[in-house]
Amino acid sequence: MPCRIPPHDKAPVAAADLRLEMVVAAVADRPGFVVDERELHRDGPSYSFDTLTSLRDEFPERSLCLIVGMDAFIGLTTWHRWAELLSLAHLVVAHRPGATSPLDGELGRLLDQCRSRDPADLHAAKAGRILLHSVTQLDISSTAIRAGISTGESAAYLLPDRVAKLIEAHGCYAG
Repeated sequence: MPCRIPPHDKAPVAAADLRLEMVVAAVADRPGFVVDERELHRDGPSYSFDTLTSLRDEFPERSLCLIVGMDAFIGLTTWHRWAELLSLAHLVVAHRPGATSPLDGELGRLLDQCRSRDPADLHAAKAGRILLHSVTQLDISSTAIRAGISTGESAAYLLPDRVAKLIEAHGCYAG
């Protein structure tokens, strides 16, 4: 789900239509993945709360999950209407290098209250749970990939080949 105006970041380097093309290319061979353009058509910044509200309206009976990295979760209290996100969806938090689970404060208390250790819990309710998900941790980020491309580094093994070819063809991150 590419977004036109991210609320926390500076303006994207690549044009929205190219970022959409990259997402389409990234999931082209991935059954079950669907590209959603709703954030590209929104006026103003794309807040997760607004997107989840829209998805909840569209899928009122479905379990919804917002997947974020631990680094994003640690900053959750800075998000627009963050305290209401769990009324709309579950949070699946993927571990990230250098980021550890908050043990205290608002997020520590939220984890104590809402944490699930069983992924099946996310199917039993439409929203309200937090699942910490272990993943193979790679110390890569979109920022680092773009920076590497701008200095001539290869994005091989960091991006799907189709996406790397689009970036190269358009030169959008070239230095």
